[in-house]
Amino acid sequence: MANIKSAIKRVEIAERNRLRNKAYKTSIKNLMKKCLAAAADYQASPSAEQDEAVQQQLAVAYSKIDKAVKKGVLHANTGARKKARLARAVKREPVSAAS
Repeated sequence: MANIKSAIKRVEIAERNRLRNKAYKTSIKNLMKKCLAAAADYQASPSAEQDEAVQQQLAVAYSKIDKAVKKGVLHANTGARKKARLARAVKREPVSAAS
């Protein structure tokens, strides 16, 4: 353990930030999984309710990603990449029953 007062403070701050970053990253992963699962359900059997659920999940995931970028948890390009992957997954056309 550090002996200098400023070094002790930096250790405490680093631990606090590590826990915050871990929480943000975990929640982003979970929200992305929920959004992708909702998109897959919508593609399997499209309906207005499922489309609304997909859009709601997408909005929540976008919001959390943007907040993580703003707080410095994620790099801006990483946040943009995650949002683009979600948008691409949601944009796919639903599979019709006739095909």
